[in-house]
Amino acid sequence: MKRRDFIGLTAMGVGGLWLSGIPSFGHEIDPARALEPVNVALHKRLSDVALNTAKSKGATYADVRIGRYLAQNMFTREKQVQGISTTESYGVGVRVIANGTWGFAATSDVSDKGIMKAAEQAVAIAKANSKLQKEPVKLAPQQGYGEVSWKTPIKQNAFAVPVSEKADLLLAANAAALAGGANFVNSALFQINEQKYFASTDGSYIDQDIHRIWPNFTVTAVDKASGKFKTRDALSAPMGMGFEYLTVKAPTMKGPEGTGLMGYDKYYDIVADAGLAAKQAREKLTAKSVLAGKYDLVLDPNHLGLTIHESVGHPLELDRVLGYEANYAGTSFADLEKWKTKNFPYGSKLVNIFADKVQEGSLGAVGYDDEGVKTKRWDLIKDGTLVNYQATRDQVHILGEKESHGCSYADNWSSVQFQRMPNVSLAPGQQKLSVDEMIKDVKRGIYIAGRGSYSIDQQRYNFQFGGQLYYEIKDGKIAGMLDDVAYQSNTQEFWNSCAAICDQSDYRMFGSFFDGKGQPSQVSAVSHGSSHTRFNGVNVINTGRKI
Repeated sequence: MKRRDFIGLTAMGVGGLWLSGIPSFGHEIDPARALEPVNVALHKRLSDVALNTAKSKGATYADVRIGRYLAQNMFTREKQVQGISTTESYGVGVRVIANGTWGFAATSDVSDKGIMKAAEQAVAIAKANSKLQKEPVKLAPQQGYGEVSWKTPIKQNAFAVPVSEKADLLLAANAAALAGGANFVNSALFQINEQKYFASTDGSYIDQDIHRIWPNFTVTAVDKASGKFKTRDALSAPMGMGFEYLTVKAPTMKGPEGTGLMGYDKYYDIVADAGLAAKQAREKLTAKSVLAGKYDLVLDPNHLGLTIHESVGHPLELDRVLGYEANYAGTSFADLEKWKTKNFPYGSKLVNIFADKVQEGSLGAVGYDDEGVKTKRWDLIKDGTLVNYQATRDQVHILGEKESHGCSYADNWSSVQFQRMPNVSLAPGQQKLSVDEMIKDVKRGIYIAGRGSYSIDQQRYNFQFGGQLYYEIKDGKIAGMLDDVAYQSNTQEFWNSCAAICDQSDYRMFGSFFDGKGQPSQVSAVSHGSSHTRFNGVNVINTGRKI
């Protein structure tokens, strides 16, 4: 299947529960083949073929990515395994600058002849494009690192775990949900392994082995008398980890007193969460409908991560700011003129939001980006003020900088790399503060957990977010479950209402496993860390109200 073909997974009986746009990048293989090692020495030699060919045809810069992309997806429902697929995609992408203009070509023919042809084609495309180019590409300087490697520090390769063992775990979660009162339950496990070799005329030869995993489920509880139903999704976060995320027990964090919730960081107990989810889905059937109005909101990290993603992560992508990218909800209100003032109040003084591709266990963690830039951390919002964006080698000169931020990515060897969101996270508070202590200061509020529906406008400014679970806060205590909750605000108003952030001990990550951008569309995976955070006086609507 071609990389731009998409499958809805309905053939697996998923029925649209999971993402209908999950990309299929390769061909089906025996799961055992996923453990076959790559030949790094061969990749280095083939890279030199691409670079030398590109230079001989007139390229002033060239890079090559030889990629092996492995994916295993597993789906179950109640007591049945609905589908298992293991796919592999292997090929080469060559990117060049000739006549001051980018050119790109890719091939699945991983041979000297095939790679030479792709390099020649990339140069020819660049020269043809140069007739329309108004200004030459300006690349930030980049040192060559020689031969280096990086690997996600996993403890257990998920692809090495027998398929039967993974299926048994999902079915055990389903059983726990059914025993807890669920009428229906779907579960899934997504596993990714990117084996990427990058080389450039700067002198880098970089071998990377990147792993990601995402366990997920949805439970449904039905009131048969009324026909009413409620769902609750998993409170897992996709992670840049191996199968140890599901098997090696690590400390968990208790949610607010009176909710029974648990917060998961480097370990996720899918069976326990599924059992709790069933009980909570059934409780939602009789939960009190919210009274619309202004509330202080206490948001858990598994919920706040999506708000960060949509209202900070995407609007601070420099290509979106410049209007070069407008897919998936438009451009950005956070234009360069606001940044140039050096005092644009994006949030309150408590708000410190940073970008990185180095947090261990995060989806965005790599040693080097897809332009061969060593990854790092940098500030986006400092003490509430907008201070920077996310930019690649050919963009940072616009910001007056001389070093790329290291956030270039392509989702496959056949895709051209471009600016993608790194991890974007809210720094924890500096003062010791637990979520229960935070709630004690709230007279009239709502606690929200988990990711729900959302909407945001074409400037990433006006938005609405829902969640999985809602609890009324009354006079400093959890007073029971609510339903039909969503909050509305605009990005600047919302982040300026930030009044308290829990400390580092409460910090954990949310993640987006299939974040879309570009045309043709590409997906990437990115994490968003935060601690519990309070926002004062936010407008809450009742989503169940009928007009």
